[in-house]
Amino acid sequence: MNDRAKEKRNVGMKATPGADHGKIPENKGGRYLALMSLTALGVVYGDIGTSPLYALRVCFSGEFGVPVKTENILGALSLIFWSLILVITIKYLVFILKADNDGEGGILALMALAARPKNAGGSEAKRWTILALGLFGAALLYGDGMITPSISVLSAMEGLQVAAPVMHSFVEPFTIIVLIGLFLIQRKGTAKIGALFGPVMMVWFISLAVLGIKGIMINPHVLSALSPHYAILFFMSNAVHGFLALGAVFLVVTGGEALYADMGHFGRAPIRLGWFTIVLPSLLLNYFGQGALIITSPKSIKNPFFLLAPHWALYPLIVLSTTATIIASQAVISGSFSLTRQAVQLGFSPRINIRHTSSLEIGQIYVPFVNWTLMISTILLVIGFKTSDNLAAAYGVAVTTTMVITTLLFYVVAREKWGWPLWLITGISVIFIIADLSFFAANIIKVEHGGWFPLLVATVIFVVMTTWKRGREILHDRLSENLIPMETFIKDLEAKPLLRVPGSAVFMTGTPRGVPSALLHNVKHNRSLHEQVALLTMLTRDVPKVSPAERLEVKELGSGIYRIIAHYGFMETPSVPKLLKKTQAWGLSFDMMKTSFFLGRETLIPTKRPGMAQWREALFAFLSRNSQRATSFFDIPVNRVMELGIQIEL
Repeated sequence: MNDRAKEKRNVGMKATPGADHGKIPENKGGRYLALMSLTALGVVYGDIGTSPLYALRVCFSGEFGVPVKTENILGALSLIFWSLILVITIKYLVFILKADNDGEGGILALMALAARPKNAGGSEAKRWTILALGLFGAALLYGDGMITPSISVLSAMEGLQVAAPVMHSFVEPFTIIVLIGLFLIQRKGTAKIGALFGPVMMVWFISLAVLGIKGIMINPHVLSALSPHYAILFFMSNAVHGFLALGAVFLVVTGGEALYADMGHFGRAPIRLGWFTIVLPSLLLNYFGQGALIITSPKSIKNPFFLLAPHWALYPLIVLSTTATIIASQAVISGSFSLTRQAVQLGFSPRINIRHTSSLEIGQIYVPFVNWTLMISTILLVIGFKTSDNLAAAYGVAVTTTMVITTLLFYVVAREKWGWPLWLITGISVIFIIADLSFFAANIIKVEHGGWFPLLVATVIFVVMTTWKRGREILHDRLSENLIPMETFIKDLEAKPLLRVPGSAVFMTGTPRGVPSALLHNVKHNRSLHEQVALLTMLTRDVPKVSPAERLEVKELGSGIYRIIAHYGFMETPSVPKLLKKTQAWGLSFDMMKTSFFLGRETLIPTKRPGMAQWREALFAFLSRNSQRATSFFDIPVNRVMELGIQIEL
């Protein structure tokens, strides 16, 4: 891209900090906003919306639970209220949602935004620190994707024990059956059933509110917990044990990252409207209703959510809660698929099979490897942990760590990209980081009780991601060592013309300079060249989508050879045939039946040369051998491909 084009692109990105790229179209009114908010209920708020099933109960159960006393119940409710206000309402809804990457949210989008050379202050060390933080936060979300379906569906099924105690032994089997069914339907796509998510979750939140009001009417005094002094008394009377109970309180805000990650689908306005009008009031009413019930009947602590309901409503409520937890799990699973695609496009993951399940919605994708890995993991978690209380410890560690990382990345963006005053962004970030670290400290103590699981998953995925990224850089350096300048190749070709055969040849190359090794091998062995030759490089930018005007760069190099550079965003899926059709604007023509695609197939050999440890080089070589073929990933016709092998010492 020339300097003028870069300047135009940068000017276009100088939007007001937090400008709503996902705003409601000008020709749409309040009805459209309401419809989008309803749809967002089923995608954005599934996770946080199902927390009442277990969050308050966990505060008073297990090794870290506090005694069931009125002052403790009021203290826990006060902590829940102020956590929802500070973490979700102020941190995420007001501030974090401002940090969009051309309208897209989520930790990888935030990482890409913060790691841009300009925002990283031009420091390579700072940039790699930002990348490491973002990647570890993203890796933790895979652990979240395993735990959320397990704890959500399991907590819903535990309602069977309330309706009929003899059903105790069926909780685990029924949970596993529901989880298997959930993952089996993923390959068919969720576009059709997704339309029902919003209305179902609306019914769910209304039910939460109704049950909560019923409980509050039993003991209205519970509303006094809105005062923060009950939270202070909670810590004073319970000391260290009270601080550790924060790990359970944190469960009420575990859906915060989902708000941010799904911003690109709905925009800020629908997400905020849904929160303030439906979600927040319903959650608070239900939590306070549960608290009122526990104060009146301490024995109800065994499952206050279901005990709020009259006996005749238990089975319908179990069905509704199970449906709500399935919806919550679906959002997390779809998020894992989207996260994987972003990682592949940004160069942090090997190419992997990604299928589109809708011809209309680009976001509707299915990743088989991720799907089956999540399914097996969730089943093993249910078998291993057995109850939602036991899973709660593992849940908190993953999300608290991600929230700490989000705050740090937000600081970089607000300071470096938006230019906020140091005193302002420091003050805001300190408040958020104190809350985040408090929750983190309360959860990290539970590592041996299950918190080790998401940390282990995140560490493995982090090693894979960083190894792949560093390995690709080393491979690029090795290939560049013997790169022949294109000018030299063209001169030799003009001096000693080769036989030109009819048709076109497309040589895929990872670098937009020099002569691809596949082209040299073809000339060496076949002593011929096609009439039209294209050197195609696919580059991914750190933006979600690239405008059509910036998609292609085409340059004629001479002797019928053209260099084509295609730019994609990390939320886009490239297709070479569709791309080549767009080159007609430059006078090129590619008939797929007369076009041959040449790809280099590298055999990687680990060595002791400087770069990476040999075990990481071996891991990179293994990942490279097992990554998806470029033909499938770039949608290249298989019957038109020739692969030319080359050995490379890392």
